[in-house]
Amino acid sequence: MPYFLLTEVAVGVLAGGSNATASLPLSLAAYAAALPLIAVTGLFRLVRPMSVAAARALCGVPGERFAEGPARSWAARGRTAVWWTLHLGVGALVSGMSLAVPPMAVVLLALPFVSALRDLPVGLGPFDAQAHPYVAPLLGIALLAGLVLCAAGAGALLARLAPVLLGPTAADRLAAAEERAADLAVRNRLARELHDAVGHALSAVTLQASAARRVLDSDPGFVREALAAIEDTTRRTVGELDAVLGLLREGDGVGAGGGGLPAAPTLAADLDGLLARSRASGIPITARQDPGPAGDWAWLPAIASREAYRIVQEGLSNALRHGTGPVDLRILVRVRGGQGEPGGNGGQGESGGYEELEISMTNDPAGAAAAAPGARTTGGRGLQGAAERAALLGGQVEAGPHEGRWRLRAVLPLGEGVR
Repeated sequence: MPYFLLTEVAVGVLAGGSNATASLPLSLAAYAAALPLIAVTGLFRLVRPMSVAAARALCGVPGERFAEGPARSWAARGRTAVWWTLHLGVGALVSGMSLAVPPMAVVLLALPFVSALRDLPVGLGPFDAQAHPYVAPLLGIALLAGLVLCAAGAGALLARLAPVLLGPTAADRLAAAEERAADLAVRNRLARELHDAVGHALSAVTLQASAARRVLDSDPGFVREALAAIEDTTRRTVGELDAVLGLLREGDGVGAGGGGLPAAPTLAADLDGLLARSRASGIPITARQDPGPAGDWAWLPAIASREAYRIVQEGLSNALRHGTGPVDLRILVRVRGGQGEPGGNGGQGESGGYEELEISMTNDPAGAAAAAPGARTTGGRGLQGAAERAALLGGQVEAGPHEGRWRLRAVLPLGEGVR
């Protein structure tokens, strides 16, 4: 109606000030002039969500067949403009018929029974209602039936075209897939954080409590140290667990971008504490670190420091859970593809003079062999998570028997892409 009123005024002015409402040809001209104006406004991005809401409510089409959100591309805007024009154009015709036909049909139905109506100039084309008053009700019924059929036909047409014109385009499907992938990536990261933090804590606390129980009477100092480690481990783990569960409960950080994820421990700030808590379980752990000329791990890129810490944590968890002998941990930085690098070139891809971080952990194979991917009985989520963490940085993780011992080895590139 707003479009029609606007074009009706314009057509009336162009017709020399005539009243377009009183003239059927001028009204049809105003209707025709309104359609291009409708199509232009249908190109606005927010027209699609409004149209989708109306189509869902009125057309009886399943909601999943419609696109979500504003139109992103001009192709989607063009399809929306076609729908907008069709919806309003057909709706205007049906609305006009709904206003004009029922009063006319009532008059025709009552014509044989109300003598005052017989003096009215009631007719439809060549049909003269006064000359055939008892046939007029049939015409009234036909008009009402035609109105119902037109309305039903218009509704069926719009319901059929709604998902075609308002459905997702290729760009919409791609954007939805990217959003789902981002959401899944964040959820996977939360799952890894929970597994690594809680799994390691439970393994360490179990072994620390067991070791303390065995020497309760003979070594009170070790018992005090183990209890302090249990207290520190559980306090830290409860904090991490609360942070992750808070995100899952509130929905923050679960979506594109992964904003709002809790701060994770790093190799630079938390490695010493991790080693101390692990040693409190009674298993000897030898740690050899070579962070390069810097002397510590503070120079590492934040993401590499976080993922390296979690990989070390998972390796120690496997050693504590499955191993029976001492653990030998080695963390070093080397020049990839350069000369004199320790252990040879363990990386893959292009050679060059950039750095990589190598984490190597070995222990007694008597029980640790059970931690190999093919022999796991607990699902192997930890080793899989470690491999996923390394893959995020373009690195790799190897786990399995090596030279008579069981070894977990991770190589993390530290090139420009990581920095």
